[in-house]
Parts: sequence; C-alpha cells; structure tokens
Amino acid sequence: MTPTDRPILRKFLLEHRLQAENFLAELVRIPSDNPPGDCEPHARRAAALLEHMGLAVERHTVPAELVRQNGLISITNLVVRRRFGDGPVVALNAHGDVVPPGEGWTHDPYGAEISDGWLYGRGAAVSKSDFSTFAYALMALDHAGTKLRGAVELHFTYDEETGGALGPAWLLAEGISKPDFAICAGFSYGVVNAHNGCLHLEVEVTGRSAHAAKPAAGIDALEAATHILAALYDWKKGLAHRSSKIAGIGAPQLTIGLIAGGINTNVVPDRVVFRLDRRIVPEEQPEAVEQELRGVIEAAATPGAAVEIRRIMLATPLTPSPGARELSDILCAHATRVMGEKITVGGVPLYTDARHYAAAGVPVVLYGAGPHSIEEANAHRADERLPLADLHRATEVLALTLADFLA
Repeated sequence: MTPTDRPILRKFLLEHRLQAENFLAELVRIPSDNPPGDCEPHARRAAALLEHMGLAVERHTVPAELVRQNGLISITNLVVRRRFGDGPVVALNAHGDVVPPGEGWTHDPYGAEISDGWLYGRGAAVSKSDFSTFAYALMALDHAGTKLRGAVELHFTYDEETGGALGPAWLLAEGISKPDFAICAGFSYGVVNAHNGCLHLEVEVTGRSAHAAKPAAGIDALEAATHILAALYDWKKGLAHRSSKIAGIGAPQLTIGLIAGGINTNVVPDRVVFRLDRRIVPEEQPEAVEQELRGVIEAAATPGAAVEIRRIMLATPLTPSPGARELSDILCAHATRVMGEKITVGGVPLYTDARHYAAAGVPVVLYGAGPHSIEEANAHRADERLPLADLHRATEVLALTLADFLA
C-alpha cells in the first residue's frame, strides 16, 4: 500500500518531542520491579501525567486477594479511550512492570540519564517507552483534525513480566475492553506477528538426609537431581532440529534458570528444587511439549528419590493472524519510509502479552520503540537503553498507521 503523508500530524509530533522524552523519563524514574510487583505507585504517576496531557484515564484496580494469589503486591491497570466516529476499536497495549535491575549498571537504573542520544534506565526499552509512543500517537491523531472512524484505546498494564494474567487478560475477561484490533509493545525496526510460547516447570527431588560420615544411610537428592539435569541437557541438543518456519523465531530453547537445596556441607542433601524455562515455537502444541518434558524428567529419576513436577506457567505461542494483515501492511509501509530501510513482518523468540489478545479473538501485531534488536537495547540486562531518535520515529509510524487504518 501507499502510505499517506500527514504534515499536520508530523508537525505536532515534532513540536512535542521534548515532552515525549520527559514523559518517558518520568516513568523510568519510578520503580515498578516485578517481582515484587508493587506497581500501583507507578500507575498512579502515569495516570497523573496522562491527565496532565488532557487525556481521561480510567483506573482499574485488580482485587487485592487476586493479586496476592498471583504472588504480587498491587496492580492498577490504566485505560484511555478516544472515539473518533463509528468503526473498529484499536487497542494499544504496553506494560509498565519491569524486571529488577540486577547488577553491573554504569548508569542509575532509575535515573533516566541521557548519553549520546540514548536514554538509560530499567524499562526504557521494555516497555515504558511505548507508554510514550502510544500516548503521543493518540495526541497527534487528536490534534491533526483528520476525519476518522472508530476508536483508539490505550491499555497500560502491570504484570507482563509474570505472565499478563492480571493485565490484558484480566481487562478482556472482565469486559472492561472489547477491542477489534490490537497493537502491543514491540521493537521499532520490525513488525511482529508471531512469537514463542513458554513453559516454566518446577522440579522437586526429595531424598533423605544423613551425616556425611555415613552417607549410605541417606538418599542423596542432589545426586538424583544431577541425573535428571544430565538427561535434560542431553535431550536439549535435539531441539536445534525443530526450528520454526517463521522468520525470526529460530529453534525451541531449554534453560535451567534456578536451583536450590541442601542443608549443610556435612549433610547429605534431602531436597533439591530447580526451575526450567522451555520456549515453545508456534508450530508446537504447548500441552504436548509439557508432556514430553515431564516424560524426560520422570525417565531420568533414580530409585529411592521422589520427584514432583509442578507447572509454574504456560504461555501459548502467538501465531500470525490473517485479520491483522491490513494493520501490519500499513505499519510496514510507514515504518519503511520513516526508518529509511525495508521493514518487514516476522516473529521473535520472546513471549508477550499479545497472546492474550489473540486468545480473545482479537487480531494483534507488535510494534513500538526500540533499536534494531533486544541485544542493542540491553533488554532485561544492565544499562537498558533506548535511542531517543527511535522513540520519535516509532511514534510517527504509529500515528500515521492509525490515521490510515481509521481513515
């Protein structure tokens, strides 16, 4: 398609670049680490900033008991609605919760420092940046004066890092929003229509403690666990032959991310617990993946030691939605012009909240601010960062896309 140029819209964005940067910086400065998941203070500040821009903000607080059941502290999701006329509702979703900073930073993770055109801070790229891109894209539409049909909603949610069940999934299940299409936070140099799913399992191996002077009197849970771990690492090698046919996805992955156990140096360990992360490509069936993985673990268990396997999370993959084709085509056309290079549709090996919209029957794609890759952004690593030039480019792409889609 041929993208439509809209000088008035672009002029508004050019004149409000500093405000967009300051908006993002304010959000980065407010911690919203998940865990522990005490995100209501961030939502409160974000709502105040949005209202200062003239937007009407709905605050949807998730019931405290439900939040506690999910291991979090507080969640208030934000919804902004702007209707331009009769027509489809397009939801724009970004998450304000972030992974904890971790070690190794050379910039204050909550400082929003700018160096050589990059803004540094936890959430700068994933995905507080898209609070700014989405909000200012909507503001630009409002000020451009173009006759549009339909509506745009902003969904700013707060539990993507722990699965999204109390963010988009909750908003949709409660009937708070019923969008016809959705654009979720992504990376600015690609339009995404597919992503991996993810399975988290916790494996508990139980033996019997004994004095290290008489180890035969016990059952060594760590020794039993090493048999299982060795089997998993050996089985992992075969995943390289199961690559997805969708560009950008790659092969399934397996990572043992956490392990704990033992009593003391001179005691045979009676209990070892480890957790694993299995990435699921779109062609795989999540239930079959879990069944296969459980089979590998159970087959490797040694006599005497008890093994219990618990599912912690199962996130389904996102597959390309035919209903989102027009939206992705318009995004690619505008992004190619604005970015100055060919932008295409593909997949990413992550899992995101976009799957919740797809599960509700809403055609969805991902697009948002960021450099070429998550590696460049230092996403989930020390010194997470975002090129401010790409913040503005992504906002322009989104605003122009929405204007064409709702024209």
